[in-house]
This record gives sequence, C-alpha cells and structure tokens, in this order.
Amino acid sequence: MVMYGNGSTAIGSGRYANDIQGVAAFDVFILEYPGYEDRPGSPNQGSLFSAADEAFRMLPTNRPIYLVGESLGTGVASYLAGTYSSKIAGVALISPFDSLTDVAQNHFPVLPVRLLLADRFPSGKYLHNYGGKLGITVDGKDTVVPEKFGLRLYNGYAGPKKLWEFPDGGHCQIMKQPSKFWNEVVEFWQTNRSY
Repeated sequence: MVMYGNGSTAIGSGRYANDIQGVAAFDVFILEYPGYEDRPGSPNQGSLFSAADEAFRMLPTNRPIYLVGESLGTGVASYLAGTYSSKIAGVALISPFDSLTDVAQNHFPVLPVRLLLADRFPSGKYLHNYGGKLGITVDGKDTVVPEKFGLRLYNGYAGPKKLWEFPDGGHCQIMKQPSKFWNEVVEFWQTNRSY
C-alpha cells in the first residue's frame, strides 16, 4: 500500500506501482487522500489517518502487507505500521521525518510552530509500536525534509532496518535505477538478515 507525498495524487504515484511490480509480483494499492483529486473531504492528520485505516481494512488478509510512504505519506505509513504492527510485513519510507512539527520548526525557526501546528504526524512515536522491517531513504540535498530528520527517525528505530543514502538527491529522489532500488527493498523485506 502506497501513501504519497503532499504534492502528488494517487494517479501521479502510479510510477510506484510500475516500479514495484517490475521487480516483484505485488498487488499495489495507492491511497487517495481526502481533499485530493476527486475524493471529498478536507486533508488533515485525522482525515488522512481515517482514510488509511479504512483502506487498510479493505486489503486482502491472505498475503503479506507492505507499506510505502513518501514524504508526508511517511507519517501516514508510520501511523499504520504502529497501529497494525502485527499485520505489516515491511515498511519503506522515502524522505521521511520523525515529526512534522520538527520539520516545520526547522523551516520557520522564529515562529512558535509547536503551538501553531495542529497536524504533527509523529512518525517516531508510531514506529515505537512497530518492530518489523523498516527501510528508509534520505537525500543529501533535500530542502523540503532535510536528511537529518530521516536519519533521526532511522537512528531512533530499534527494529531491523536498512538505510539508503543519496548524497546528491533532492526531495524524494531515488538516485539509482528504480528497479535496482526496489529489488534491494524487496530483498530486505523478504529475508531474515539483520541490518
């Protein structure tokens, strides 16, 4: 199940289905957020989490479930991983953050962001309830979610994990051929190796 970033849509995220299905026989479901494209509603943390819960409950239960989150979608994927930890076989987070509040404070250092921001997306908090395989990518030239926030999430995670660093990458840029990257992700998810 794919949860995309703020600047995308389910249709715009079709590349994930193409790339993942190019290396593994997975059914790929892409969550459309409330208030995006033609889905009614207003996008906020509560409505995104609610939509994710609804979609998750509709997934087939006879196969392993993997989560992919991109940017804002990493907060939604982390929420699902922490909420349904025993049902998740693996997670991949692309340009993630430990807390949206920290990212916003980084962009607006003089504002009292912690008092103003209602949607906090505390990824690190949710992942404490997970414990399964977690893959994270960080991008050295990411000006939207600087890599330090993804590294903080990675370093704070106690379960099996793997890090992909792209020093020359911008926000959500997988700086290698997608098939090579997704092969590595699937191999990590499906083996018993510790990283």
